[in-house]
Amino acid sequence: MVRPRPCAYHQRDPPPSIPTGSFPETAKSMDEEADWLVDSLRLYQDLHAFELPGPTRVLEWTDNQGVYVAGCESQKRNEVLHLLLPPKLCAENQSLCPERDFRVKHGGFSDKPVYNLKHVPETRLLVTSGPPSSSLQVWQVAEDSDLIKTVITIALPEAESSRWPKIAVLVSKVPQVLHGARASGLHITDLECQKTFNMSGVSDHEEEISSLQVLDADTFIFCCASGRLGLVDIRQKPGDCKKTIPNSGPGGEQWCAEVRSREKGPGPTVASLSSAGQLQLRDLRDLDHPVTTVQCPVSVPSPDRELLRVSWAPSLAGCLAISGFDGTVQIYDTTSWERNGSHIEPLFIHKGHLFMDGTKEDTLPLVTTHSWHPSKPRTLLSAAADASLHVWDWMDPCNS
Repeated sequence: MVRPRPCAYHQRDPPPSIPTGSFPETAKSMDEEADWLVDSLRLYQDLHAFELPGPTRVLEWTDNQGVYVAGCESQKRNEVLHLLLPPKLCAENQSLCPERDFRVKHGGFSDKPVYNLKHVPETRLLVTSGPPSSSLQVWQVAEDSDLIKTVITIALPEAESSRWPKIAVLVSKVPQVLHGARASGLHITDLECQKTFNMSGVSDHEEEISSLQVLDADTFIFCCASGRLGLVDIRQKPGDCKKTIPNSGPGGEQWCAEVRSREKGPGPTVASLSSAGQLQLRDLRDLDHPVTTVQCPVSVPSPDRELLRVSWAPSLAGCLAISGFDGTVQIYDTTSWERNGSHIEPLFIHKGHLFMDGTKEDTLPLVTTHSWHPSKPRTLLSAAADASLHVWDWMDPCNS
């Protein structure tokens, strides 16, 4: 099994020496690269760079110290890995932990690309999906070895075979997974008895789903690529359990969305992001009317809507991150937004994937996904198309 190879960098270390000619030609000048490397000493509390066996689109936390990644390349076997964060990032007294590399705790192989991966809480089960989407794979993480192996293959309805389904794990006593490629084709599968139940009546729309998120034991929300949102309570009768809104942006844009925990304070909880960089905030109680609509400063529309991502910080009130436009991850403080239609500026931009991996101008890496650490307020993981994986703890510009 291939282990992630570290790309040496710093954790509040002295700046690295920069020998003449050590940087390959990129879209950024050598001076900009050198300036960024020096500036990073004040921009980051921690910054670590690693290289995976291949690019990944999934970063699924198991706890505060472990994360699942999986390859997403076509026509090859992709690794599914359970990685432990470097002890240096987890120890209270970091000076006593010289080790800075990820450690592979479990691993396995998938014969098809993995675009979605979800861990079933309080079990050793994983559920994955990806093209071609004729089935879902259920994996088991071995307790007495380092293997991750497929234990169940769930066949999907033929109507969905041309699209790969989004998946989410339902919070219940019995392990259940919610899955679907279209708003009108959502299903729930019981992983114990392997029975699949059609959520008929949830929506009459054939639109493709871009985001699917479980909110609690009885409700979930979906976002269609068109921007349409649906809030579903599975306790209601099929004909009554839908609440959708029409297309929320100009034609041609693609959308994704995420809901933050209701326990994280007042204010809008639904963030919708378009492929053109438009960001809308809504209240779950009134999905028809955005509370705020702003424009993020993205240089170009997202080149791959499948990689579009917006995520709320679990421990910072009002903060969210976006990626999928270029080789950066942008962080915003929504509490500072004053009016609709305004052009906003990010609180912080992670540019490490542009500067740290020696990319050429025509192959600048696109960020494929990012994820906030469950408990460290300003720590994120981000991955890019060049198989780079970064762990970074950004400094608050107001306090640095």
